[in-house]
Amino acid sequence: MNDRQRWRVVIWFLVAFAALLLSMFAAISFGAKELTLQSVWTAIFQYDKDDTAHQIVQVYRLPRVLGAVLTGMAFAAAGALMQGVTRNPMADTGILGINAGSAFAVALSFALLPHLTYGQLMLLSFLGAALSTAAIVLLGKATRGGMGSLKLTIAGAVISSILHALSTGIAIYFELSQDLAFWYAGGVAGVRWEHLKWLAPIVFIGIAWAIGMGRSITSMSLGSVTAASLGVRVGRTRLLGMAAAVVLAGSSVAVAGAISFVGLVVPHIARRLIGVDYRLSIPFSALLGAILLVWADFASRMVNPPREFAIGGMVAMVGVPFFLYLARKERREL
Repeated sequence: MNDRQRWRVVIWFLVAFAALLLSMFAAISFGAKELTLQSVWTAIFQYDKDDTAHQIVQVYRLPRVLGAVLTGMAFAAAGALMQGVTRNPMADTGILGINAGSAFAVALSFALLPHLTYGQLMLLSFLGAALSTAAIVLLGKATRGGMGSLKLTIAGAVISSILHALSTGIAIYFELSQDLAFWYAGGVAGVRWEHLKWLAPIVFIGIAWAIGMGRSITSMSLGSVTAASLGVRVGRTRLLGMAAAVVLAGSSVAVAGAISFVGLVVPHIARRLIGVDYRLSIPFSALLGAILLVWADFASRMVNPPREFAIGGMVAMVGVPFFLYLARKERREL
């Protein structure tokens, strides 16, 4: 990378970071009750529990916005990982059914183990994501010709449909439809500081783990044979990369529900802006994913206040056309 390219990467990171801070401030300041700059600033740094404006910021808006930031980072980084280790441009934890596995585990826990702590719920979400990932990979490998991009996507759609049907059946039988509606629609309205204490370290460790694998994943983008010739242990890298994606997606679904398409769209934009080096594109994807989900949440509550639209629907408005565009490019694999 020459000096010009380095400066370009630095500038894009600074722009993305500044955009994220401005987006967070806008999301905290505006809503059913608009707050002044001074109110927001003092609520964050000089909290007065008797001030109504401060309570709105500290109890509701700030954890909600931070929840959108963390889950957006996690879904985007997980999508970048999945696209890198599978060499599938349509890979995303929602499209491949990983989110559905997490949501199914959450449905089971609501029905059979309603008194679980949040940490235990997150562990079950991890397990559900891991099992669905294993099922998708096995189904993809069992098809004739191996795991092509569209075949892996179709395998994910099949597993996702099965798990969604099972989750719906559980919700109906145990009368949990209202409780589980949140997990399918996606949203961060219910995020509180307790959730963030669990989510933040997992997301940052998961992203650091992914960045540490960046060199190997970049080599894999050149092909398995080329990567192996460069000393990359392809099978190990693929396994660890998918494990990191499971951790990131599982923790995020436990907090915000099964939001799709963040991990599909964002990594493509990141690679277009700063290149294919995954040591850079993974953290940059995380920043862009945070921006996307903050604005999706902001838009969801500003469309028809005080009612809210599902975040998943907002993201899908961008994600579905992009998915169809990619599917058209990959149609030769069918």
